[in-house]
Amino acid sequence: MFHAFDTPEPQRATARADWMALLARAPLPLLEQALLPYERGRSTEWLRRPETGLYMVQGRAGGTGARFNLGEVTVTRCALRSLGPEAMPSPVGVGYVLGRHHRHAELAALADSLLQRESHHAALEETLLTPVREHLVLQAARKQAQVQSTKVDFFTVARESGNGDNEEEDA
Repeated sequence: MFHAFDTPEPQRATARADWMALLARAPLPLLEQALLPYERGRSTEWLRRPETGLYMVQGRAGGTGARFNLGEVTVTRCALRSLGPEAMPSPVGVGYVLGRHHRHAELAALADSLLQRESHHAALEETLLTPVREHLVLQAARKQAQVQSTKVDFFTVARESGNGDNEEEDA
């Protein structure tokens, strides 16, 4: 099943899919800063070490037409279980990121694993997910401002010269 994470759907109520989408787009320095306290004293049980591969991206003509294969993108993924100072192992964390960023995928998987535990969820929501949301909003605003600065308003010849009848009367 395909999800568009940038356009929320009323029937979708999966918090995990939302935070995984945020983690995939989070800047690496922000992830490292927020997860540094959680990395100390933890060992990692790798279920799948970070590996890079290709995914087929599909598009729709006009956004609503039939699907077609648009092309391939490079994706790095991994799965881990974090073993921390708590006696219990954490749930399995999965990370998928665009590109060949093994460290980013590892941190996204660690964050996913920790976010599934109630004991860490509230703190990570505040220190990680909220700053990522703010960063993405700021990034979108910057992109919109850049696009707006290059906007060109085209005028038709008839609009520039009036309706065209005035020129004949002047001649």
